[in-house]
Amino acid sequence: MSRKIGIIGMGNVGAAVAHGAIAQGLADSYVFIDINEKKAEADAQDFKDAMANLPHYASIVVNDYAALEDADVIISSLGNIQLQHNAGEDRFAEFPFTREAVYQVSQELKKLDFQGILLVISNPVDAVSALYQEFTGWPRERVIGTGTLLDTSRMKAAVGDDLSVNPKSVSGYNLGEHGNSQFTAWSQVKVKGQDITELTSEEERQNLFMASMKGGHKVFYGKGYTSYGIASAALRLATIILSDAQEEVAVSSYQEAYQTYLGYPVILGRQGVAAPVHLSLSTEENRLLEKSAKLIRNRVQEAVSFLKEKYANTRE
Repeated sequence: MSRKIGIIGMGNVGAAVAHGAIAQGLADSYVFIDINEKKAEADAQDFKDAMANLPHYASIVVNDYAALEDADVIISSLGNIQLQHNAGEDRFAEFPFTREAVYQVSQELKKLDFQGILLVISNPVDAVSALYQEFTGWPRERVIGTGTLLDTSRMKAAVGDDLSVNPKSVSGYNLGEHGNSQFTAWSQVKVKGQDITELTSEEERQNLFMASMKGGHKVFYGKGYTSYGIASAALRLATIILSDAQEEVAVSSYQEAYQTYLGYPVILGRQGVAAPVHLSLSTEENRLLEKSAKLIRNRVQEAVSFLKEKYANTRE
């Protein structure tokens, strides 16, 4: 069966996603969308030039929203990384740009009879996922974000480095906002099946959390953006969706209990969020999750109100 992936936003992250997907043979056809048509056309030509040396062939269409209608997965990686450079570690720095871009893109997307999954990378990913769902009107289970999947990977890398184990031997999650209010749910973390609380002190765990946070900062301040880590997270989710793997994974999805999108594990498959997952968190972890959810809810509500008021006279 033919597979199609759309990518909206062909910047550093979008191009990395496209490269990984095409190199892996994840889909048979791609649609690149970008406001900078020359960049999208250049990427398309670059990949076409590579096809003869790749094990998989794929067709590529540029800046045709109609071609997204039968896509299996649409990945949103639009953004303006320049806004992040002067903002330090605040992932909401791009929000004035991304909220406008999401509104405009949603006006095109909602015209489509799209039955696939919208996978959001764009920051702040939890709020942007919520805005996409609000303005496309698509079912919540079919609009998800990468959430804390990358943060979880960074946590596992930090634990693996500290305890000299393969990060794949570490299980558990970072939860909440893909941003400053996130936290590691240490009650859920195991190393080779053993509770990490039996292997480390509270101070050591705090140091591990800080190390996982600094990993992303090192990448951003070293080269001015992040790309491979987040692209790998997005490609993992796309693979789970396309193969209907029904895998437990931390994504940004709408959590009814918190009335917002946030990073929390779900069962993911071909139809998006297939089922919720319940974690038995500690009292403190529940408090931190509610605090993070409140921050996201407030920013989403502000953005929705702003955009609805701004475009009140242009909405259908």
